[in-house]
Amino acid sequence: MTEEVMEEEQFVPRFAEEWEKHPMKKPRLKALIVNTCVGESGPTYERAKSILRQITNREPVEKPAKESIRGFGIRKGEPIAAVVTIRGEEAQTLLRRFLYAYDYEIKSSSFDQQGNFAFGITEHVDIEDAPFDPMLGTIGFNVVVKIERPGYRVKYRQRKRQKLPKKHFVSPEEAMEFVTTEFDIKVI
Repeated sequence: MTEEVMEEEQFVPRFAEEWEKHPMKKPRLKALIVNTCVGESGPTYERAKSILRQITNREPVEKPAKESIRGFGIRKGEPIAAVVTIRGEEAQTLLRRFLYAYDYEIKSSSFDQQGNFAFGITEHVDIEDAPFDPMLGTIGFNVVVKIERPGYRVKYRQRKRQKLPKKHFVSPEEAMEFVTTEFDIKVI
């Protein structure tokens, strides 16, 4: 039993040497996308939007319903969700706050083939230093973390856009090592 515990605790970096030799291969945190969907407009939606504003210190973008669903009382075009995208240093600090709710542990199944990962937070009060107002209540939301290599802009730029080779995408293993080394996250 002690051998199994030791194997879990030992982390051996596989890509760190390569990242030191070639800095353009080292992944980086591109964006942190925080999404909450209430499913209805009105006071519940406004409360969720204000909580998201308090947590991220950014103005959320409204997302309207794509179609009408009579059973739920949703009309096409009415706002039912809010999204905030954060980049740079602020995204790194906010990610650390969000991971506090999970005790800095992420499942390996949360990673996709491009190295991005996502997780959900059931109540915003689980976040480190989260404000709580009894008048607003609590909300849950999804967090998507986008990880990419430098030079990825070639795929999205306006002029001379080009496809990227498969080797330029971040593999799930590389993303797991990146978050383990940069954010002290334990991947389960």
